[in-house]
Amino acid sequence: MTHKNKPEGPLSGIKVLDFSRILSGPYASMVLADLGAEVIKIEPTEKGDETRGFPPFKGGMSHYYIALNRSKKSVALDLKTPEGAKIARELAAKSDIVLENFRPGVMDRLGLGYDALKADNPGLIYCSISGFGATSPHRDKPAFDIVAQALSGVMSVNREPGQPPNKLGLPLGDMAGSIFSVFGILAALHERDVTGHGRHVEVAMLDSLIAMQGYLSQIYFLTGQSPQPVGTKHQSIVPYGSFPTADGYVIVACLTERFWHNFARCLGREDLIADPRFALYQARLENRHLLEPIIDERMMQNDTAYWLEKLAEFDVPNAPILSIGEALEQDHVKAHGLVETLHHPEIGDLDVVRGPILFDGKATGHASAPSLLGEDTQAVLMEELGYSREKCEDLAARSAIGAHRKSCTQES
Repeated sequence: MTHKNKPEGPLSGIKVLDFSRILSGPYASMVLADLGAEVIKIEPTEKGDETRGFPPFKGGMSHYYIALNRSKKSVALDLKTPEGAKIARELAAKSDIVLENFRPGVMDRLGLGYDALKADNPGLIYCSISGFGATSPHRDKPAFDIVAQALSGVMSVNREPGQPPNKLGLPLGDMAGSIFSVFGILAALHERDVTGHGRHVEVAMLDSLIAMQGYLSQIYFLTGQSPQPVGTKHQSIVPYGSFPTADGYVIVACLTERFWHNFARCLGREDLIADPRFALYQARLENRHLLEPIIDERMMQNDTAYWLEKLAEFDVPNAPILSIGEALEQDHVKAHGLVETLHHPEIGDLDVVRGPILFDGKATGHASAPSLLGEDTQAVLMEELGYSREKCEDLAARSAIGAHRKSCTQES
């Protein structure tokens, strides 16, 4: 289509066949597209990826779909028809990577599992993302982000003390599965360059979140006690977190003794540095119930603007707490060009947050706007598989493939 940009970047020339939908999976394939891979997204013929129906919309395209599907080609197939499944197999035979995030066993039942596809493509890297993985006792249980968060322990600590458990504002269960799948895919690509053989990469969302517990799991292993919620504060570093001002809150993070000394001087309380209750990490941790009220009382005497200036003057790590809109409008985002405007000939201009990776100080090329459902079906079948226009039209008439329609969701 005319609005598509040719993929640029280190993965240029790599072809990805993406059967994934919603978030865990589409985020991974979008990262691969950002890095230069050509991504062909397979969607059901009637409604496409479920996120196409999530409001709000622009020009009939969902904000959710826009956020996760730039720089991909949309091919609409009915995988339950022999013709649709055959097309998928033919595309897989010409691909470097297949990505899917169905429950274990679904792709096998469609004849599109790893064993079936590698027979025609021994170098294929096949990545499966699921909630729990094929060997888990939960393997057949439906899994969404909040389910993974609950089972990972994350929700138990993501709250203020005494408050109900709360999910992370980011869908990190979904995103962690995607991020680790990209790691696995890139490692398998490197190995294939050496051996010529592909791999079946498997990533579970729950495993990914548990792997990201970091020092929280080590607290349990060393003490036998589960870490308790501390809100914005830190399990083992004091002072750290949000502190009240006269008109809001400010983040302060004293990860080293030098920063603690700087902060005490900033507060006008240099006496706290030599106080044996607060002089060392362990002492401050044991006496946080004494130290934090002292800090709170002092900081509430001045407003946020005062403290941001003062903390910067004394070289104390600090930040205001921004809204999503304020974060996107800040000077840092503008300086790094993190917001990119994409143009679709029917939807119009769409602002998106580009990928954060730079190569030699530059982002990889320009992204393309997400496709309408089935927008690229005919072009992909003709260019990749050599199908004639007449054959495509016949397949569309028999509902094996999806014909391009202007809008597949509600109009904005």
